[in-house]
Amino acid sequence: MSGWRDDAAGILATLDWIPSGLLSVLILAAAAALAVGAHAAGVALAKALLRTRDAFWRSLVQRTRGPTRLALLTIFLGAAASIAPLSAEQADLIRRVLLFAFILLLGWIGIVALDIAAAIYLRGFRLDVEDNLTARKHLTQVRILRRAGAVLIGMVALAVALMTVPGVKQYGVSLLASAGAAGIILGLALQPILVNLIAGVQIAVTQPIRLDDAVIVEGEWGNVEEITATYVVVRLWDWRRMVLPLTWFIQNPFQNWTRESSRLIGSAFLYVDYAAAVDRLRDRLVEIVRASSHWDGDVVNLQVTDISERTLQIRCIASARSAGAAFDLRCEVREKMVAFLRDELPEAMPRERLNLAPGDPTSDAEGSPSRRRGENHPSG
Repeated sequence: MSGWRDDAAGILATLDWIPSGLLSVLILAAAAALAVGAHAAGVALAKALLRTRDAFWRSLVQRTRGPTRLALLTIFLGAAASIAPLSAEQADLIRRVLLFAFILLLGWIGIVALDIAAAIYLRGFRLDVEDNLTARKHLTQVRILRRAGAVLIGMVALAVALMTVPGVKQYGVSLLASAGAAGIILGLALQPILVNLIAGVQIAVTQPIRLDDAVIVEGEWGNVEEITATYVVVRLWDWRRMVLPLTWFIQNPFQNWTRESSRLIGSAFLYVDYAAAVDRLRDRLVEIVRASSHWDGDVVNLQVTDISERTLQIRCIASARSAGAAFDLRCEVREKMVAFLRDELPEAMPRERLNLAPGDPTSDAEGSPSRRRGENHPSG
């Protein structure tokens, strides 16, 4: 180390005719040029050596060209500041600034490496398939943990960089040691952020929700569109967005229709007269569902689930591959079953009946209002 400094001092002694300020600028500029050239050569060499390696290392070299160039600049400039004809205070200030920047650049490279690793890991999972439960599970975990990891790396890098500044270092040590009013105020200010970060880790591990899950929150049905470090965006059926903090999903009950599987059983209800031929309705339901592209080929059934003084409650159920397909299948079943009742089984439509006692004077006139009220007619 002292050898190259002595050689540099000898060279500078021959340039004492150049003003010290200009000489310092020339030395720093030369160091920057050498750093850029060395970085270009290093990148070319790394690409050649990693041509046959996995995608992670190739992507890392490509995406970290900017931060690694800056990091190499800080190293070369720091060395140049040691030999430039600068005052001790000037050289020390430059070295501290460069060290601060170098630590932040290392954190930047760490975050980029984390992003690349997450992207390569998620390449093996596809969301554009019917049964994408496993893909959504891994995608949710990786995205939340990647954000948490990026925040952690950034905080550590910033903390280490600040510790290189004597004034800030002393303040940080005294703040942590005293745990006084300033620490309490800071803790209260950061509480919402910290609580949501912890909730994000809980959601990533336990996964009560995942990306693209079909959920019912606050009485609204929608799909989980985005999960950030602090909030969740739910895309509602009418394209509105509901934004909820992460802690809401930890502290409140909600419905998740695709927690274990994307498949769902949809139901549609009909209300028919007591005289309705239930077997014919059941056969027609089977025909409708089997002909539908939304059915997954598993469940189809029709049952009388309740009765009232006027009607039977008929429940039609059928399974589908996803929540969207189940919704479309339910609508299709309603439309076609109502059309079947109207065209093929009009006698199954709900009716009101009125029996008139023999000798009632209101039943004498043919076509009287009372007589017409006694006739069978649909109720709706």
